Amino acid sequence: MSENDRGTQGRPEDDAEDVRLMRSVGQGDTGAFEKLIEKHQALVAGTIARMLGTSSDVEDIAQQVFIRVWKSARRYVPRAKFTTWLLKITRNLVFNEMRRTRRRPHVPLQSEPGAEDPPFKDETTLAPDASLLKSELQQAIEEAIQRLPETQRMALVLRRYQQLSYEQIANVLDLSVPAVKSVLFRARTELRSRLSKYLG
Repeated sequence: MSENDRGTQGRPEDDAEDVRLMRSVGQGDTGAFEKLIEKHQALVAGTIARMLGTSSDVEDIAQQVFIRVWKSARRYVPRAKFTTWLLKITRNLVFNEMRRTRRRPHVPLQSEPGAEDPPFKDETTLAPDASLLKSELQQAIEEAIQRLPETQRMALVLRRYQQLSYEQIANVLDLSVPAVKSVLFRARTELRSRLSKYLG
């Protein structure tokens, strides 16, 4: 395993612990499996939620990710960092879900009929204060991210929210490092374009 693959997501000793736990899981140790879930469920669920937006499917897909981990444990070989391998499983299931449901290829800027108003909408406030503007900007960022193509969205989520290195993102997405940088450049250019009214 290269130094680059160790990246910013955890320390080498964390990965060694993950590999040890996976070996135990491969021998049927449910306690070790529960420890792995506890350790990494925030990473998995957070990535899924960022990819799919607010969705009741997040928990189901996270569960599927860990079911795959359990089923793969006996033949698991640590060729890359454990979290990289785990995120690759997550990527596959998320992309499958997005393709299966054609989930919101274009997220409407207006709320769906019957949907709750966004939290920043306060008719009683004449001039929005800084916190409301921040909430509005955050929602605009989330909506803009949801409109990105799936690979750009995943690369951005892994870089922005999970702080993965370019090398780790390349491994998760099966791309070269220059390709990852290109994907992220296109994603950020698109975001800047969509958020120009906030950035101007």
